[in-house]
Amino acid sequence: MQTVVGVLRGGPSREHEVSLKTGAAILANLPEEKYITRDIYIDRQGEWHDRGRAVSPERVLRQLDAVLIGLHGEYGEDGEVQKLLERYGVPYAGADSFGSYLAMHKVMAKSHAKEAGARTPDSRYIERAEDCATGAGEVIRSFHQPVVVKPVGWGSSVGVSIVSGYAPVQKAIGALFVDGAPGVLVEEYLRGKEATVGVVENMRGEKLYALPPIEIIPPSGSRSLGEGSLDENSFFSYENKYSGKTREICPGNFSRVESEELRRLAKLMHHTLHLRHYSRSDFIITPKGIYYLETNTLPGLTGESLLPKSLAAVGVRFPDFLSHLVNLAMA
Repeated sequence: MQTVVGVLRGGPSREHEVSLKTGAAILANLPEEKYITRDIYIDRQGEWHDRGRAVSPERVLRQLDAVLIGLHGEYGEDGEVQKLLERYGVPYAGADSFGSYLAMHKVMAKSHAKEAGARTPDSRYIERAEDCATGAGEVIRSFHQPVVVKPVGWGSSVGVSIVSGYAPVQKAIGALFVDGAPGVLVEEYLRGKEATVGVVENMRGEKLYALPPIEIIPPSGSRSLGEGSLDENSFFSYENKYSGKTREICPGNFSRVESEELRRLAKLMHHTLHLRHYSRSDFIITPKGIYYLETNTLPGLTGESLLPKSLAAVGVRFPDFLSHLVNLAMA
């Protein structure tokens, strides 16, 4: 008897379009001989659709044996949809609601990383919009310029900017609050090689199997755009993630020691953040050492995404990986 697998995609986050592509990739690659797939679309208002009709989540979830989540950003990666799946007892792949929330909240994730012994960039957390001016002033006094300004609870580098100077920093912080960010994190800007490492549970005889580290090379060097901002091409921005302009080398040009340490840290963060099944953690390698940046609990699975490239580098077929996720969910 075939297993009925629901694939959630879309959602009310800023990553709606990318989520559609991840969901499409999952649907196209789930082995037809093993699974009956259900394409479950969640629109930008959060309403669920099955076979072209609006439905209640309860109705469609009761018809599924397992769920693969192709959602990104808010609702998909912050634990909200996981709470719903847990309420109805539907097995699903990926971090549970607690692990998802913990990893998505960049301040708490950094705190757990530090407690586990990982280096993280120095930062300041600005919790309320009315603290923009005070926070910007503290940042200017505390950090060399430029700095990285990022929303606490969004993914895929959405809303991230690199700015310099009091007025641009205050403006960048304020803009994120206007857009609905739950909080803003300002970090020191570290120059170095960017890397990302995927982790998959119970693969090739290992409880936590670390995939080859990928080196990420944005399309050009940084250059000023005026008013204290740097060109988004200078870092792995949302645009660079999905435009195809960024070079992604797998395995990356890292020393043996660096590669081993990147793998160790990726497994450490998977464990520290109480994740399960699979994840992908981002790092930057500087002359002072390797710094942890953040962890993705539902890494993108599009043709431009990093996790499928690292799987291919070790000979793991994408359909086999998806089957593995279903098995992990149902176990």
